[in-house]
Amino acid sequence: MDLYVVLDVQREATAGDIKRAYRRLARRWHPDINPGDREAALRFRQVLEAYETLIDPDRRRHYDEGRLPPDRVPDPPSYGFAGFDFSAGVHAEPTTTFGELFAEVFSRRGGPAAAPERGADIHARTTLAFAEMWHGVDRAVTLTRHQACTGCAGSGFRRAAETRCLTCEGTGAVRSVRGHMVFSKHCPRCGGAGLLRQERCERCHGHGAVSRAETLTVRVPAGVQDGARIRVPGKGHAGRRGGAPGDLYLDVGVEPDPRFRRDGDDVHVVLPVAIHEAGLGARIDVETPGGAVRVRVPPGTQSGQRFRLRERGAPTRAGGGGDLVVEVRLALPRVLDERSKELLRAFGRINSESVRD
Repeated sequence: MDLYVVLDVQREATAGDIKRAYRRLARRWHPDINPGDREAALRFRQVLEAYETLIDPDRRRHYDEGRLPPDRVPDPPSYGFAGFDFSAGVHAEPTTTFGELFAEVFSRRGGPAAAPERGADIHARTTLAFAEMWHGVDRAVTLTRHQACTGCAGSGFRRAAETRCLTCEGTGAVRSVRGHMVFSKHCPRCGGAGLLRQERCERCHGHGAVSRAETLTVRVPAGVQDGARIRVPGKGHAGRRGGAPGDLYLDVGVEPDPRFRRDGDDVHVVLPVAIHEAGLGARIDVETPGGAVRVRVPPGTQSGQRFRLRERGAPTRAGGGGDLVVEVRLALPRVLDERSKELLRAFGRINSESVRD
């Protein structure tokens, strides 16, 4: 019997190649997977002997040198899965066969106790008027969030007299059956101790948190942009198993104002100017949410001309503000009496040159 042929590997195969071949064949021929099949049991014995010989460097060298009888087959071992605790086999020596075969199963089913989990974030939304954006505002936000249970301090359990765990009947281990395989793992309720020193909190039903409605006051800073998001640390849902709470994220919308147009931190405004003010010059107050701003209109100002007033626009979080951009728009009087019309005719005769030249 050629052991390399049994495992279907080349003579130059590495230890990793031999392990992979063994796992593949063991899953196929194991007697508990093929109950009552004598041929499968024989094939598994051959695969097992080949693996145990070739995985050991000294035995493999002796076999390659012809010093190990190729047809030696050890006494058949017990292949029953029941009675084995495979969770221990995961940490066995490299030559352990069952541990290697099912290591990936118990790496998912076993493992340490669950770690603390951070609480989920909460998202809310509020809308500001344009003037509120300019000055900033304290906004009340009502939300329902999970808070740490005061009855158990967020643990989900309360201390009680020591009792025997009913889930594992005091053994500290529970078993599950899948087909012909019996798996054993630490009891999830008592953590493998077999005894319970805690009872589930009746107030939060073991979740460690309860839902409560709460109203929070959030400061929305002056100059906030439409679509901005404000983070309030620690005001999300409570964490599980002592984990940190999540955060509150407040999305801010700003209602438009027909008098103003915002471009970044700059604010644009249209200023109606009478003909005589544009021709002779004037000083005109422009009302903004931050107060009146005086604009100097020089003589001969044309309609559409713009004036930029530094740091008189929307406030910024860094201090100061954007610019206020004032666009002049000439406005004719709606009703002209005969004297006004005559004055305009006289003005036209004196200034006879065409504005279209």
